[in-house]
Amino acid sequence: MKTRPAQAVFAMLAFCLLAEWMPEPFVWVTLPTVWGQARPREQLEIRVLDDQTGKPIAVRMHLRDARNRPVRPSGVVYWHDHFIIPGMAVLELRPGIYTFEMERGPEYKIRTGGFTIQRGDANNAVLRMERFVDMNDEGWYSGDLLVRRDVDEIPLLMAAEDLNVVPVMTWNHEQNLWSDQPISQDLLRRAEPRGLYHVMAGQDDRAGGPLSYFNLSQPLPIEDAEPEVPSSGHFLVLSQRFPDVHVDIEKPFGWDLPVWIASGMIDSIGLCNQHMQRERMLSDEVGGRPRDRLSFPEPHGNGRWSEYIYYTLLESGIRLPPSAGSGSGIGPNPPGYNRVYVHCGPKLDHTAWWDNLRAGRVMVTNGPLIRQPLVNGELPGHVFRADQGETVELMATLSLSIRESVEYLEIIKNGRVEHEVRLDEVARAGGRLPVVSFDASGWMLVRAVTDHPRTYRFASTGPYYVEIGDQPRISRRAAEFFADWVVLRAREIDLPDPQQRESVIRYHRAARDFWAERVSMANVD
Repeated sequence: MKTRPAQAVFAMLAFCLLAEWMPEPFVWVTLPTVWGQARPREQLEIRVLDDQTGKPIAVRMHLRDARNRPVRPSGVVYWHDHFIIPGMAVLELRPGIYTFEMERGPEYKIRTGGFTIQRGDANNAVLRMERFVDMNDEGWYSGDLLVRRDVDEIPLLMAAEDLNVVPVMTWNHEQNLWSDQPISQDLLRRAEPRGLYHVMAGQDDRAGGPLSYFNLSQPLPIEDAEPEVPSSGHFLVLSQRFPDVHVDIEKPFGWDLPVWIASGMIDSIGLCNQHMQRERMLSDEVGGRPRDRLSFPEPHGNGRWSEYIYYTLLESGIRLPPSAGSGSGIGPNPPGYNRVYVHCGPKLDHTAWWDNLRAGRVMVTNGPLIRQPLVNGELPGHVFRADQGETVELMATLSLSIRESVEYLEIIKNGRVEHEVRLDEVARAGGRLPVVSFDASGWMLVRAVTDHPRTYRFASTGPYYVEIGDQPRISRRAAEFFADWVVLRAREIDLPDPQQRESVIRYHRAARDFWAERVSMANVD
């Protein structure tokens, strides 16, 4: 890949359809009274078993009382409105009526139900969780790129969410876990049954928006940074001294996004980000470019805005894979609510997982599971090449497993919906989607969106690219969108000290040149 002038500035500065609509029926649990045991009263012993293996498994439980208020039992790992049952737990509860939801990531059916606790009784219940998909068996392994929870809790959280890879956020410009203790010699650790977590992830989340760093051996020296000084570009350049670093844009609307892209140092972008929450959308764009609320209205506007920016990046010729992060520990989401699945084949390997993420062999989701997505037999991220004057015809095949209503699969071509296909039509076609023809360079992906009324719940493959005549698609309109963005951002920088201003603005000047060149290279609209 050729290095652009602006990038040089930074360098110098340092399928068969399986559509399953499966709402788990609400089950009222009858709790037998246990006699003759010396146990405290008003206790509920819950054991949770995997329905296939019969073995205990960790799960997440959302428990509410008769007034629909979240219940927080003592002695459990709790966050926001839910807690973890590590296979078995004894919950001390007031007498009354309770309802619950129990989950273990998107590959298990949701278990819902209720029970009554009566005064003077000791109760127990055995609940079974049914797995209906095993993505690992199909070669796909899940990860969450934004988890800021207690490091000691991570193995249990990963087990309860059926997560494979978690880089744990342990430092940023406000706090640093390693400031009062030596850096661990085992930064990469194993979590049973099928997980790996790395404890040296960090984030620069200042005036330019959040930029995440993974696989470092020590934190970046960001503790004393001011909101604008040093520039986020400064730390981006410093990060490149770590040979295994992976840099992720947490959410597409961060103010410094055009600057980061111009650097050529970005590896992925959070299409499925923490603004998409389990029960609602975080609808503002604090720390980033605000959306036009008429064009992107509530409740899904923020999610659609993230998509629009990502698609516009692809239209400008930037090939960048989507990623996902829940924001657990920052917002209310549990770990893995937003997750990225990466294709690694039969075995999970940490290095291979990150390599394949960068290569775009991914699917992001906070609900539906797009399984085995292939286009002409190739995984996401593949580049289909042809000579000038030739036509490329692409056909996607996949499986879809869902726990919520999804009416359509959408094929996005060059930023627009090319085909909207009902699931029953795909089923009749044996999992084959309509053919998409390209007589010029472009890109496509497959998306599934649920009918959730309060939050944007969806799944998307990574893009597949078409390059005809050795000329990638570069849209003038898309490049101008980011060129204008650079100007908007630069106007917001108010630094009275000339030296400080110059130390920051030079990165924006480099980005201006990059996007101006991109406009001049445009070959469509």
